[in-house]
Formats: sequence, C-alpha cells, structure tokens
Amino acid sequence: MQILWQDMRYGARMLLKQKGVMAIAVLSLALGIGANTALFSIVDAMLLKLLPVKEPQRLTLFQSLAGKNFSYGGYSGNTRNDPATGLTVATSFPYQSYQRMREQQSKQSALSDLFAFGYVSLNALADGQADVVSGQVVTGNYHLGLGVRPFLGRLLTDDDDTPASTPVAVLSYRYWQKRFGDNAAVIGKQINLNNRAFTIVGVTPPGFDGSGQVGSTQDVTIPIAWEPQLNVDPKRSRLYGAGQWWLRVMGRLQPGATREQAQAQLEAAFQQSVVEHRATRNTQSLAQGSNAISPLDPKDYPRLSLISGSQGEMNGRTRYAPSLYLLLGVVGVVLLIACANVANLLLSRATSRQKEVAVRLALGASRWRLIRQLLTESVLLAAVGGALGLLFAMWIKDGLLAVGDWGPKALEPKLDWRVLAFTLALSLLTGIIFGLAPAWRATKVNLTPALKDGGRGSGAASRSLLSRGLIVMQVALSLLLLVGAGLFTRTLLNLQRVDVGFNTRNLLLFDVSPSLIGYKDERLAQLYAQMAERLEALPGAPKVTFTSSPLLAQSTDSNNIFLRGALTAAPDANGRIKATGNSNVLYGRENILETLEIPLLQGRAFNKQDDERAPRVAVVNQTFANKYFPNESPIGKRFTFDPKKPDEIEIIGLVKDAKYATQREETPPTTYLPWRQDLRWITGANFQLRATGDPTTLISAVRQVVREIDPNLPVTNFKTQVERANETLQMERLFAKLVTLFGLLAQQLASIGLFGVLAYAVSQRTQEIGIRMALGASQTDVLKMIVRQGMALTIIGVALGLAGAYVMAKYLESWMQLSKMLYGVKLTDPMTYGVIAVLLTVAALIACYIPARRATKVDPMIALRHE
Repeated sequence: MQILWQDMRYGARMLLKQKGVMAIAVLSLALGIGANTALFSIVDAMLLKLLPVKEPQRLTLFQSLAGKNFSYGGYSGNTRNDPATGLTVATSFPYQSYQRMREQQSKQSALSDLFAFGYVSLNALADGQADVVSGQVVTGNYHLGLGVRPFLGRLLTDDDDTPASTPVAVLSYRYWQKRFGDNAAVIGKQINLNNRAFTIVGVTPPGFDGSGQVGSTQDVTIPIAWEPQLNVDPKRSRLYGAGQWWLRVMGRLQPGATREQAQAQLEAAFQQSVVEHRATRNTQSLAQGSNAISPLDPKDYPRLSLISGSQGEMNGRTRYAPSLYLLLGVVGVVLLIACANVANLLLSRATSRQKEVAVRLALGASRWRLIRQLLTESVLLAAVGGALGLLFAMWIKDGLLAVGDWGPKALEPKLDWRVLAFTLALSLLTGIIFGLAPAWRATKVNLTPALKDGGRGSGAASRSLLSRGLIVMQVALSLLLLVGAGLFTRTLLNLQRVDVGFNTRNLLLFDVSPSLIGYKDERLAQLYAQMAERLEALPGAPKVTFTSSPLLAQSTDSNNIFLRGALTAAPDANGRIKATGNSNVLYGRENILETLEIPLLQGRAFNKQDDERAPRVAVVNQTFANKYFPNESPIGKRFTFDPKKPDEIEIIGLVKDAKYATQREETPPTTYLPWRQDLRWITGANFQLRATGDPTTLISAVRQVVREIDPNLPVTNFKTQVERANETLQMERLFAKLVTLFGLLAQQLASIGLFGVLAYAVSQRTQEIGIRMALGASQTDVLKMIVRQGMALTIIGVALGLAGAYVMAKYLESWMQLSKMLYGVKLTDPMTYGVIAVLLTVAALIACYIPARRATKVDPMIALRHE
C-alpha cells in the first residue's frame, strides 16, 4: 500500500505539470463516462432491478400458450406470437383459472402462495376533490404473497376479499404523497371510488409500485370481490357471466422448488378451468341467441407456462430493451473514442518523458515497475474523469428523461450503489485500456540514444504508427455514429412531413370519463350535449366536437365488419362467422368532420337527425372503400358489425384518408359513426375544441365549465393536437437527438485527435521541413505534404467506417429489426452514407489544414538548427 500511495502522489505531481493537456483528457473522459453512467442508470431501473419485495427470485409469473384455433372470448392484456412454436403467448387468465389452481394448493405444493391482480380505472373523490387514478383489484393474499410490508396501517387480507366484507382500499406511497401530502391521518378515512365508499386501511412502502409493467404505478388497490361494484352497468364487469381473460397470476415458489414442478402440478387444474370457462361461454352465448361454442380438440386448448416473476410483468421491459441497449452501445463507442484520444495524449507525454524513463531503467528500475507507475497515472486520470462524469451523469440522466415520455412515467432512475459500482468499474477499466499501450511504448527505449541530450529515443516511429492507428479508429467509429444519426434524423423529418389527413393546428384536447361516476344511457347523452353547447359558447372556441378516442394517440378502437357475402358461411367451433375484414372505428359528434377538417369527397356528413331513432349510418375513408368496394362508389353500400343484423349500416359519405394512431402506420380502413347511435362505444370521450387563437388559453375556462356542470367529473389530459401528435414521435426524436449529439461529439474528438497527431508530426519534422524549404520546396508543397498525411488517415478511416456501418446495419437488423425504427429511408441508404462521408472528410480537412498551415511558417534557418 505504501508503494501504491507513493505511485499515486508521484503520478498526481506529473499530471499537474501539464494542466491544459490533462484538463482536455479529464473532460473527454468525463463526457464519455458520464454518458455511460447516465444511460446505465436508466437501463438498471428499467431492465435489471428486481421488485422491492421479499426474496423476489422465488416469484413466478404465469402465462398461457394457445394455438390459432382457440378463442379467448373477452380478453384484456398483452399477447405476442412465439416465433419458435407459432403459439400465442398470453399474460391474462379468467378468474376461474385462478380459483381452480389455488384449490390445488397444499403443503406439498411447489408454490407457497398463488395470487392475482388486474387493472381498473377509478374516479377517486376525497375531500371534495375528484381525480381519475390508476387502480388495481387483487386477491386478498396479494400483498402477503409478494412479501410486502405496510408503510402505514395494514395491507389487504383474504378476509377483505369477500362481497360481505367492509370495502377497503390501500394507497400507493406515491399517490399518498401527491394526493394527501404525507398525512398519516389518512388511515380510516373514506374515499369514494366510482361512487362507492371505501375505507383507506394502509399505504404501501416507498419504492413499491405494484408488480405490473416497469415504471407503472397503481395508485389505489382494492379487493377483487368489489370489482363488480365499480361498474354502473353490471354487464361491464370483467367477472360478469363467464368473465374475461384479464387477471395476471403470480406465485411464490417454496424453497428449493422449481417452476417446472409448479407448472406440472397446476397444468391439469388450468386445463379444467379453461374447459369450464368455454362451457360457460357457450351457455351464455345460446342464452343471448348467438351461435354455439363447441368443445375443442384437447390439443387446441392452451397450456400453462411459468416464467420468472422477480421483475413483475415483462412486456414493457421487452419492448424497451433493444432501444436501450442500442443507445448504450452508442455511448460506449463515444467512450472508446475518448479513450483513443487520451491514449494519444499520453503517447505524446511518453515521448517527452523518454529521458526520465531511460534514467530510471539505467538506475535499476524494472520495466514492469515503470509500467505500473504509468498505469497508476492513467487510472488516477480516469478516476478524476469518473468523478466529474458522475456530475455529468446527473445532468445527462435528467436530460434523457426530460426529452419526453419515451419511457414509463413513474420511472425514477437513481445513482445508487449499483450505478456507482458501475462507474467505478468503468473508470478503472477505462484507465487500463487507454494507459496500457502508452505505458508499454514509453518503457520500450534504447538507453544509449535516449540518455544523450536532445536524443529523441527509439520509440518515435512506433509511437507515430500507433497514434495513426488510433486516429483511423476514431474516424471510423465517428462515421459509424454519424451514419446512424443521419438515418434517425431523416426518419424524424420524414415523419414530421407526413400528411395526417386533418388539420392539427389550434385544436385543444381533453378527456372525461363520466361512466366511472354513474353516467349512462340518456343521462350520459345529455351530459355530452350540454358540455358541447356550453363550450361552444366560450369566446375563441367556435367549433367543439368529441370522439370515442383521440387521433394520433398510439391507440385504436377496431371492429370486424361483415358484408352480406360473409354471412352465408357456417360458424366455426368458437361460434364465430369469419369476418370480411376489420376496420378502425371512431364515434363522434355530428360535426366531427367539420371540426377536425377532414375533407369530404362524396356523399354527406352527419347531422343531428342521425340519432338513436334513425337508421344506422357511417362515413368511411378511401382505404375502406378501396378494400371493400374497389372500382365503385361506396355511397349507399351496406355492412354490419353484428352478423345477426345483416346490412345494418349504410355508408352515406366518403372522406379523405386520415391517420388514426400514428404517423408511421399505413392508413387503415376507418369507419366514422354518429355517437348517439351506439353509446356503448363512448362511455368516455375525448373533446376537441377548434380555437381561433392559442388553444391553451381556453384551459381554465374549460375547467370552469365542466366544474359548473358536475364538480365530481374530473377533466384530464389537456393537450393540443400538435402536442399529441409530437408524442407519437418521441422515440424517433430521442434517437435523432441523442445519436446526433454523440455522433458530433465523436467527430469533434476525432478531429482533435487528428489535429494533435499532425501537430506532433510537424514538431518532430521541423528540421526536415526546414531542409525541404532550404532546397527549394514552396509553402504550397509543405502544405500539401502535411495535409496529404492527415487526409490519408481520414480516407482509410472513412473507408473502414463505411464498411463497418454496413456490417453493423446488417447485424442490428438481424438482432432487433432496426429497419422498423426507420421511416422513408433504408438501412443502407447510399445518400446518407455518402453525405456523412463527405461531411466528415471536410471536417477532417479543416483539422489537417491548421497544423499544415503552421508548418508553412517554419523559418528554414531556425529549423536547420533544430534538434
């Protein structure tokens, strides 16, 4: 330790002798280490951290695998196709499955507990203030199974999960802080959820936001037995009749048990529950006059699959993982370029210290002892860079999250011990990487010439070769990043130029969910009509409409459509008639086309007479007409959403195609329908106000109008349509900004490195340049000679970079289908590659010109006396 401390003190003194050079090195490392640390903190929070519960490694999450012949009926959850088996992987289960599997639990079971949870929307009213919150219903053993302890009060138990029990609720720590201001007196207080009174009995601990998707938070938790009471219409309950597939099921393994054992024990019970659920669906379908749902071949029923539940639901993590790892690779390349730059600086220092090294070797120091001393200096330099990098990391992390809601809203990356350990390890590794080669070169000296006064040493040539290799690598890597920046920037520009088919300017949007507080049928219709009329009377809001969902909000409502020809087919085993196709649907007020300014091409728009008493009508877009009625006018044609009601809906209008969910999507078939003809689709509404000026100036007036109509009705999600549209491009904007920023940083580092190498070469060749000029070489000849040297390195780097970019594009396409992140440009777009190569070459030319220009100013007489 004493020797190490001695090396560190000596290294610090040597580094402080060249403060300017060391400042550049530390800043370069700090930027690279800071960017990597910031991004790792997000990767850690989103992809690596486990649930903050007791022994999360013992948790298991249930999934099902089903073939194409199986139909779930009602389903709410995530599904994906397993490319290996072709089966559908589903995350949700009906309540019957949970009941049957829990009945199998015993002391000999592989699971010590089995519990379930599902999501609900809640209108929360407390202390006279209404708000829409995210909620979940859970089985009574949910908190016990997870191993969560209360922060305040108590958590839910099995006794709470019965219809005869007193309705109770548990708040999340985050919601308790935000809504009740850390008031411990909240325990025992009443909160109204969807017009039902619940008693608050506890608050979960900080950091625990449930077992759902990463970054999500469930504000209020209630027992599942009370889910039917949350619905104004009992038929809308997910437990009604056969019930939906909607519950997420988890279990806790016994010590030493495996997921395979638990799966084998529960498979039969799960199969039984699916058969029972299907039989109940059949009875319900026949009672409603629908087709029979017949039993399936046993091989067509879904089977159980258990995966790790240590992180909760995984769909969000799976979605964000490729993008985050790609960004982590980008900042890793920046750090590699910074290391190359610092290595070049240390090589320059090593050359100036050759005499010192030679003296120490001559006095008996071993080469390994000197390498250790030089590596200590490198690691010390990296440590300072890492410490400064932590400060940069805090700023960069906040900047990443501030770019937009590209990640989960409740995500809170922290610079905790895991991130600090990563930074420490990265700093040490960085110090070794950029310090090893210069230390090796510095100690490889020929003692006799090195000890002579003015001797340059024998390492200059090898140092020059290594420096040039590092420059070639920097140019190649910076071109790689800039090509990526070019592709993502062109993607963003292409998406911003997409014609969305309606006027997004001067539109204010907001949401209301009146069904959560009991509005339905005619009372709901009267509320919407009253709100629209009152809002139209506001100064500056001449046009007001509302729809079942907002446009360009990354979500869709769709339905199967049936033309008459499809209704002649016999139903399949699931009681379904094969649909003609599918269409997005949007219910709206009669002035929807006028307010959104969607051009009407044929027929007529809706009017007030298109209500529940009138024949059902629809307006369709061009894609709908071309797909289902090619080469003919769709006006007067008929279709239906319900096979039991042939030709129910008449097409009265044709409009221009408009984007529905995102700018990126191909415009789907879309059907616009008048809201009064089917209120089931518009239990919640998105209002749109076409303002004459800045739409945000209307927000306070809108709140006042709604408050006067019903003070218990929350108004949420105020946004302009431009803001809403921009939100769909957040990921594209994030990648365009970050990759461009890091690409330009890499280019600047490469240019600085190139400048440094040429400046060093000029200083080493001063005497040679003087001789050349004394023998008749002109300043132009000297300029060309130096520029040629630098541009040769640049051209080699550009060539390697282009080849590397092509290979990397192919690899990323096979790994994460990178082309799906682009729009209107190919992965190997020659224009992007060419333009980036030219721009990088021009930047390098400027970096070469400065030291070359300095070389032309050499005085031959002074240069001839230079050693």
